[in-house]
Amino acid sequence: MLTESVIEIPGIILLIVCLLRSLQYRRQSSIEQIRAFWLASALIFIAVIRRELNFLPDLFIASDVLVLGHNYDWWEDATLLILYLLAVGLLIYSRRYLWAVLKNVSVMLYVSVATLALLQYMGENAIVFSQTIGGLIEEVAETIVYVIALVYLWQFKLSDFATSSVDQEDFTWSHTKH
Repeated sequence: MLTESVIEIPGIILLIVCLLRSLQYRRQSSIEQIRAFWLASALIFIAVIRRELNFLPDLFIASDVLVLGHNYDWWEDATLLILYLLAVGLLIYSRRYLWAVLKNVSVMLYVSVATLALLQYMGENAIVFSQTIGGLIEEVAETIVYVIALVYLWQFKLSDFATSSVDQEDFTWSHTKH
């Protein structure tokens, strides 16, 4: 467990920086749909950070502790479910901005991340790799995905999307309403 947590430290640091960058973009945005998109991004990073820190509750919370008739795992799952649902709702609300961002991402980036996700899955489940090597491959693949996310967020130019399809669609929608 100690070795696993040490390997995860760089990934957690990268995720925290990604979270802070998402919050920075949210603060800099003036259009409500764009702010919703970046809040959803921050919520997703919070959920991923919590999943990466899955070993912490075992250190601080006894497994038999009950609150209102439910154990810690139940409360954690319920809280993360609420975070996920909020993030999905915000992404639906900001769908035009989301689409504008997604369609401008290189196909190679999608292929790279999907390949790393597959490699991570194979490592986690010891498919093709031994359990020991698989765990290491899982963590390295995750960390590379987090590096890609951080580089993308760092190079992202909020001004390139500020007047994208969000404004155009809202303008069109407001005229068709009358």
